[in-house]
Amino acid sequence: MSGKYKPAFPRVAQLKTAELLRQHLEKEGINLDFDAELVSGESSPFAKPHTLRSGQKIGNAMCILPMEGWDGTEDGRPTELTKRRWKHFALSGAKLLWGCEAVAVRPEGRANPNQLMLNEETFQDFVGLFQLVQDTHQEQFGDTSDLLVGLQLTHSGRFCKPRDKKKMEPRILYPHPVLNKKFGLADDYPLMTDGEIDSIIEDYVRAAVLAQKAGFHFVDIKHCHGYLGHEFLSAYDREGKYGGSFENRTRFLRDIVAGIRAAAPGLEIGVRMSMFDWVPFQKGSEETGIPAHEAPYRHAFGGKESGTQADMAESFLFLQELEKLGIELFCTTAGSPYYNPHIQRPALFPPSDGYLPPEDPLHGVARQIQATAEIKEAFPGLYVIGSAYSYLQEWLPNVGQNVLNTGKADSIGFGRMVLSYPDMPADIISGTGLKRAKICRTFSDCTTAPRNGMISGCFPLDPLYKAMPEYDQLKVLKGE
Repeated sequence: MSGKYKPAFPRVAQLKTAELLRQHLEKEGINLDFDAELVSGESSPFAKPHTLRSGQKIGNAMCILPMEGWDGTEDGRPTELTKRRWKHFALSGAKLLWGCEAVAVRPEGRANPNQLMLNEETFQDFVGLFQLVQDTHQEQFGDTSDLLVGLQLTHSGRFCKPRDKKKMEPRILYPHPVLNKKFGLADDYPLMTDGEIDSIIEDYVRAAVLAQKAGFHFVDIKHCHGYLGHEFLSAYDREGKYGGSFENRTRFLRDIVAGIRAAAPGLEIGVRMSMFDWVPFQKGSEETGIPAHEAPYRHAFGGKESGTQADMAESFLFLQELEKLGIELFCTTAGSPYYNPHIQRPALFPPSDGYLPPEDPLHGVARQIQATAEIKEAFPGLYVIGSAYSYLQEWLPNVGQNVLNTGKADSIGFGRMVLSYPDMPADIISGTGLKRAKICRTFSDCTTAPRNGMISGCFPLDPLYKAMPEYDQLKVLKGE
């Protein structure tokens, strides 16, 4: 995207007062509530603790969402950059670390050749990562008894790049009318067999056992963003025991959970799911995003056939399955960063392979908050973590406080924001005020970099990444 790009919508940093923000929301018809005054300390809604049914405690209502750095070793071990990021998560002040980042359960299921991978060979490295988090948090905050740390387990399915950062080696469940063409796959590209899926389920269970032995309190069975778990949910046209009916499309989750319950008793299980999905988007006139497929569009789980509206009837059925399985931890998100990022991670500045936002990104924030609120109201027994808050920037605490006060979610998820500002949660609770120079402005460099074979990080605002040669490469890519 050219460095001369002038956003069509006002930057959040320009909405400096509560009145300016309120006027803008009203003008744009964006239903987004916020509290003008913040409460700090123990009285803050952000400081509210929670005890799971198992008795495990979560010390406050702040969660660090999983973020990959594309910076592990080729055999799936953490590097010093990985450890630095995890240490920052431990220093953040959040008492729930949702997986820290996606960890592959088998080599060919990795999203990039440097994605972390948990197996017998890398086990001790994960013991070290967990202990790093515990020691760092203990030193900074004096208590880890209320710190809940998970590990997100994944297979990247359609988006596998296990051997070359720029070469996809997809493992797909069904031929997709848009994504097959988008990523150069023939209509007869081979599908995963039921037998292969059975073996992947076994990999998930083995990884969960190792995660528990390493000390992690829970594992997340990832069902979002177009990766394998998510693709099962839209496998309406797949034949066999993993496709077609809702029962078959959720078998993957049920079988993994059954295996974990048997092999790793006592290990908590969480699920991060795309609550709704839309049709893939592509660049239209003047590079603005437009739907890449005309209605009807049948492959958006949690979406209407129009392709650009949510219909969470099946999402609610999925959540009923979670309740039947005794799962309490649920983390929300939407869509996919690969084909409709403006609904998944609202931003004013798109990544290099993206498109200009077709709406004020605050619409995307409000849409996810509303969907999360509907889920929390319908499933009060779930501990629900909300996402899509980073674009709010300095208004994140005000909107998050209102969400917690009104019961629209149980915990506020911090994503890209903590790459540039890892101690933002601690600053919010302490009431010391935000450090404006560290606030993420959604330049999307943390996505553009890995899309072009580089590591991920906050290049504009983190001094370590800003000094790297990759930052200069990014500037060239963006025409700056």
